[in-house]
Amino acid sequence: MTHARPLRSTTTGAIRGSIRVPGDKSISHRSLMLGAIAVGETVIHGLLEGEDVLHTAAAMRLLGAEAERSDDGQGGGVWRVRGVGLGALQEPAQVLDMGNSGTAARLLMGLVAGHPITCVFTGDASLNKRPMARVTKPLEEMGARFVGRTGGRLPLTVVGSGELVPIAYRLPVASAQVKSAILLAGLNTAGATTVIEAEPTRDHTELMLRHFGATVTTERLEDGALAVTVTGQPELTGRSIHVPADPSSAAFPAVAALLRPGSELLLNDVGMNPRRTGLYDTLVEMGADIAFENRRDQAGEPVADLRVKHSALKGIVVPADRAPSMIDEYPVLAAAAACAEGTTVMLGLKELRVKESDRLAMVAEGLTRCGVSVEVGADDSLTVHGTGKPPKGGATVLTAMDHRIAMSFLVLGMATEQPVSVDDGAFIDTSFPDFVGLMNGLGAAIVEA
Repeated sequence: MTHARPLRSTTTGAIRGSIRVPGDKSISHRSLMLGAIAVGETVIHGLLEGEDVLHTAAAMRLLGAEAERSDDGQGGGVWRVRGVGLGALQEPAQVLDMGNSGTAARLLMGLVAGHPITCVFTGDASLNKRPMARVTKPLEEMGARFVGRTGGRLPLTVVGSGELVPIAYRLPVASAQVKSAILLAGLNTAGATTVIEAEPTRDHTELMLRHFGATVTTERLEDGALAVTVTGQPELTGRSIHVPADPSSAAFPAVAALLRPGSELLLNDVGMNPRRTGLYDTLVEMGADIAFENRRDQAGEPVADLRVKHSALKGIVVPADRAPSMIDEYPVLAAAAACAEGTTVMLGLKELRVKESDRLAMVAEGLTRCGVSVEVGADDSLTVHGTGKPPKGGATVLTAMDHRIAMSFLVLGMATEQPVSVDDGAFIDTSFPDFVGLMNGLGAAIVEA
């Protein structure tokens, strides 16, 4: 059981330095899963070694693959995964504990659904509250069976099948997790499985499937929707993967640097997948001084070094169609908006209601406690009224076991008149190991409360 870790963040001087934040969580999960069903060895450099991803690695071992870490000789780790081949995952002898990770749980449900095995999934108290029916519904259409709590919540038993039928499924809500679960289930079907999405969501699964040897096509339909199709029963071969730094994790030091006068920060090797960069597009529109240097590709993913300097931000309207490309970054954007001059309106945030917490409600409550004027609209919008001056702060913010809420308000505390505390920072390690040490090394002042 994780013990609560209250933290307090105090106004600091400039944020300065050059760092590489931990590896991309989305890509790390997928590299372990696809490596486990590929033939041969997959070598992964830069894997995020946070609790979420380590739960995925443990689950792949229980399913029959080998996944081991060795030292790269430079203070980092190299992970080697020896896969069992497509369709050959073994029935685990133990429950698969996915910790705090909705991504791991939903994607792995899709992967095991295409195998004739039975698996029981569980997670921590936060994950076990999150809805899984959006994933189980299409997988049931393909032929898998599920037994879970009301609303399809964990703990949940998956009864897979080696004879799933391919489907064409139109996503009712934009979700890369649901799309990915269906595509992964479609790997072990005889035929083509298609997911149709009205709004493009992050495409790490498609890119990595191609990297391992699968055939994945995308087609723009007459109504503007995107149809993503995977051809079943490919020969997947182990690959070398270099995981870029996570753009969602880079958001926290980036916003901290924008808010503190005199700051200049270089963030190295950040993933710049265009379906993940909505926050950076938004910050630039708000007046942020962010330069994207040394653009390049790594294993099919675009990366760049980000040079961030202190900037006076202005309030803007953030359109709803940008939500899929920045769904995890709204809490830290709200912190930036609280320090901007003028009103920032964020539209189309319904998906925030079903993240690690009800992030929309949690952000609004936390900002209100810190003296910021906010409104949550009936249309699931968030309006933040900034004055161009540091907010009051001086509050303890409830995190509801949500790592991004905790990090966002610790960043805000670097700019407020009075310190900001969070009731629990223990869950930060799920996605950003040593967040406190790294931020303090740049000039922040985060301490145990």
